[in-house]
Amino acid sequence: MDVPLAHLDRPFDYLVPAELDEVAVPGTRVKVRFAGQLVDGWLLSRADDSGHTGRLAYLEKVVSPEPVLAPEVARLARAVADRYAGSLADVLRLAVPPRHARVEKEPRDDQPTPAAPTEAVDPRGWRDYPTGPALLRALTDGRAPRAVWSALPAEDWAARYADAVAATVAGGRGAVVVVPDARDLDRLDAALTNVLGPGRHVTLSAALGPARRYRAFLAARRGEVPVVIGTRAAMFAPVARLGLVAIWDDGDDLHSEPRAPYPHARDVLLTRVQLAEAGALVGGYARTAEGQLLVETGWAREVVADRSTVRARIPAIAPTGDDPQLARDPGAATARLPSLAWTAARDALRQDLPVLVQVPRRGYLPSISCAECRTPARCAHCAGPLALPSAGGTPVCRWCARVAAAYACPQCGGRRLRAAVTGARRTAEELGRAFPGVSVRTSGREEVLTDVPGGAALVVATPGAEPVAEGGYGAVLLLDSWALLTRADLRAGEEALRRWMAAAALARPAPAGRVVVVADGALAPVQALLRWDAGWFAGRELAERRELGFPPAVRMASVTGAAEAVADLLAAARLPNDAEVLGPVPAEEGRERMLVRVPRARAAALAEALHSAAGARAARKAADPVRLQVDPLSLF
Repeated sequence: MDVPLAHLDRPFDYLVPAELDEVAVPGTRVKVRFAGQLVDGWLLSRADDSGHTGRLAYLEKVVSPEPVLAPEVARLARAVADRYAGSLADVLRLAVPPRHARVEKEPRDDQPTPAAPTEAVDPRGWRDYPTGPALLRALTDGRAPRAVWSALPAEDWAARYADAVAATVAGGRGAVVVVPDARDLDRLDAALTNVLGPGRHVTLSAALGPARRYRAFLAARRGEVPVVIGTRAAMFAPVARLGLVAIWDDGDDLHSEPRAPYPHARDVLLTRVQLAEAGALVGGYARTAEGQLLVETGWAREVVADRSTVRARIPAIAPTGDDPQLARDPGAATARLPSLAWTAARDALRQDLPVLVQVPRRGYLPSISCAECRTPARCAHCAGPLALPSAGGTPVCRWCARVAAAYACPQCGGRRLRAAVTGARRTAEELGRAFPGVSVRTSGREEVLTDVPGGAALVVATPGAEPVAEGGYGAVLLLDSWALLTRADLRAGEEALRRWMAAAALARPAPAGRVVVVADGALAPVQALLRWDAGWFAGRELAERRELGFPPAVRMASVTGAAEAVADLLAAARLPNDAEVLGPVPAEEGRERMLVRVPRARAAALAEALHSAAGARAARKAADPVRLQVDPLSLF
């Protein structure tokens, strides 16, 4: 039944009336009577004998004869629910898109699916990685290799993934590939069409709209295409004879589902690998601690270039300090650029090359303070931080959106404000004054650019919104690094390196391309960037987390809610004997959070204990809800 209550998270038996016998097949949507109400459900299996001693009710209706829930996806959904202490109903809502009756009734394409290529796929760019061609051969031979790939700068990652998918299809099997966002999906879509030809794959994304998404889903479920690509909406895509699951940039937080039970696309795909005995490809410019764990445990092999190839492909990368190294040129001081960054930008523009400037914060002045005493400016109504939306704008609260036109500092009474944090729009304005006559473009939340021409221009972008430049950037400036490195987050260093490497990968190789990171060169993430050695940093990060007892070295769950509700759930949970309960710590909206930590070997026991306790609370209709998250992205 499609009832997301923990105490009802089990299958129920019903009789199938004779008139529904032919259409009531496993995987179909049905209507059943439960507790006096007509509810939605899924027909999971048919059997001659129930074993139930009581009286059984009959199915009320088969909503559609289309068996949209594939057996492999049903098993996967159950495994994911158990992994994340969730309910099967919640996972199935993520796995199968809502029905679109008109799409189901559309005439089916009777044209035969184009035959799969049988010849070996040309390794092309995979030759830059010593074990890359072997990966493609294994996929072509129908084997199930598992790889963690660290991409080189300026790598056409979409073309490499298309090669891996083509090798899988040549081996007679299907593939599922998940990418973070629509821009990445468009690149991969074009690359696959170029390699496989049209009609060999579909894209799945929540942005497609109900009809197009359901049409693509049905094409995969009916076996009309062997390949599905998409954002995290594709992680459950039904593909026959699955031979490869792949994910690009698994450290991007867009891969984490914001709805219960909050699964991560990487973990869902790796679960599919186990169930379907398929191959796996986890790739990115950077590497997560989770990816490193796969390598260190021997579950996967790393695919990396040798150092000579890395040195030939990377741009010239240099660190620089902050304000003490500001250039004497007044334009550089106006733009807040250290000397090295100023010189790199000036030289690139003189060579008629574009310059990318990465700024971690969007907006104009997202954080302001009193110009006299430096006290952070806060809203008089809700105490939220004030921001300036534009040069001539009025301070506005970032929490409640109230305008603070008559702001006065509560400490000194001052009315003048100064920038505490500078956003992308303000940076673009300052660069425009520093380099008069040069075109300045911004890419961020309001408008994300996909690509820019190769001539002289300044492109100011927030992380993740950097456009690709024709021929590559002549210089990439990574500003305000402290905003990434000083976040109160377990993954601050890992996330900073991931964003820096994604931007630096868009630069031309040395000597034409230069990257300047405004940070201390002794910091570990900066050292990893200078050497383009994501594996070294990931190994260091994983070792530190093992020592401190943080994921992925251990399994950790967060329990968030009202203090009484959290205490009630944990008191009812039969936690493993070696479980460690940490907290409480304050959470949003006046709630609190407790953390439960166990060794990885006890992960299943922890999830079962929390799920059972949540079921007990649901059965007695406890008033205050509690949110359970296993291995959440944010612990603090």
